[in-house]
Amino acid sequence: MNTIGHLINSKVVTTSDRIQDVYNPSTGEVAGKLSLASKATVEEAVAAAQAAYPAWRNTPPSKRASIMFRFKELLEQHASEICRLVGQEHGKIVHDAMGELRRGIENVEYACGAPELLKGDYSKNAGPNIDSWSDFQPLGVVAGITPFNFPVMVPLWMYPMAIVCGNTFVLKPSERDPSSVLFIAELLHEAGLPAGVLNVVNGDKEAVDTLLDDDRVEAVSFVGSTPIAEYIYSRASANGKRCQALGGAKNHAIVMPDADLDNAISALTGAAFGSSGERCMALSVVVAVGDEMADALVSKMKEQMGSLKVGPFSDAKNDFGPVITKAHQEKVCGYISSAEKEGATVVVDGRSVAVSGHENGFYVGGTLIDRVTPDMTCYLEEIFGPVLLVMRVNSMEEAMQLINDHEYGNGTCIFTRDGEAARYFSDNILVGMVGINVPLPVPVSYHSFGGWKRSLFGDLGAYGPDSVRFYTRRKTITQRWPSAGVREGTQFSFPS
Repeated sequence: MNTIGHLINSKVVTTSDRIQDVYNPSTGEVAGKLSLASKATVEEAVAAAQAAYPAWRNTPPSKRASIMFRFKELLEQHASEICRLVGQEHGKIVHDAMGELRRGIENVEYACGAPELLKGDYSKNAGPNIDSWSDFQPLGVVAGITPFNFPVMVPLWMYPMAIVCGNTFVLKPSERDPSSVLFIAELLHEAGLPAGVLNVVNGDKEAVDTLLDDDRVEAVSFVGSTPIAEYIYSRASANGKRCQALGGAKNHAIVMPDADLDNAISALTGAAFGSSGERCMALSVVVAVGDEMADALVSKMKEQMGSLKVGPFSDAKNDFGPVITKAHQEKVCGYISSAEKEGATVVVDGRSVAVSGHENGFYVGGTLIDRVTPDMTCYLEEIFGPVLLVMRVNSMEEAMQLINDHEYGNGTCIFTRDGEAARYFSDNILVGMVGINVPLPVPVSYHSFGGWKRSLFGDLGAYGPDSVRFYTRRKTITQRWPSAGVREGTQFSFPS
């Protein structure tokens, strides 16, 4: 069994001091061995990035973008292999992995517009014979720390834009599913990226802390759980680094009495259980307005869930696959048990799901829990599994207050046919990404992604226009060429 290593200075490097198993969650079997980077290995990657920076920052943006154009083509050509690697180590069904890859490619397409995005502003005669202009200059060596649930998409939120802005990059992906990340990084080098511009180190907390503490790293991007996001933001900021850290979520969907219930049920099913609920934008709470709507919703949802197909990534007919690890399977089942113990009603129970031929896989079936209250553990904490909670309120105002009171503010949506209600909701809800009859309001690549409250630490969101601001700093130049032979007097007042 080959050991998965790191990519440093365009070469695969494998260290043998610490080795970790990588599992196939569909079977529960070990799929590979992973070399965990030591402090020295991470420092080697940072040094490679630092050495590559001077030449790369002086490479014209159009040439950087041309590499991204070729990279996009290679991603499309190798889509099947990428999705296979994602499925093998994450458990994501092939159609879901393909959707993830497509959203990642959209961010590469946005990065291809670097010459336009980086051209800055120019003002002729801002003062008498004075011209002024500004441009966006790279930061230097930057780093990204990415989660297991989107091994392809989230890294592609980060390094394509960071690189076309003129930075060099060190990526620390999740140690749970590293193979697709390394494969894609090698494709970028095949597209013509110079050695050292992108480096990948696989590791754990030792690797993360090394990146956070290294003075050569100017900025850090992170996506993951809120406790880790807080830790990374705090430590990076204390070390004088620019940081954006995207944390957890508890995404609510309000279903109004006038909603098209059949369409809402279909949307909720996909948004709650797709990718086994291991999405930071997964809908995990339905807030039904009125008991009549709640009863109808629970009844129809139970019926709809009867046809859900859970199984291995290799069968494209499955709706979703396993969760990432055995420990996470037990954690999700623990939340279901706690809801039952605290008085909620488990309408559809996924704890005992069995997949024939894959009995050792890390499966949790789709779960529906009714009559959840705000004090229950299953509501207060992010479950990150195929579990949908139903809460009952008497009015839209009560539903919105419930959402606004929650510590997370990542995503939300409302199902209604009332335009006035929808507009009031979108204007007044304290959440960063809002959908109107759209269950997963993930922004397209030319907007930016980011929640509010304890779902985002930092001033800028991920990808899109915010990424240009995050990965560059503005420099403004004011220039004047005095006429030959004209001597000017000293001026003590502030120029205007």
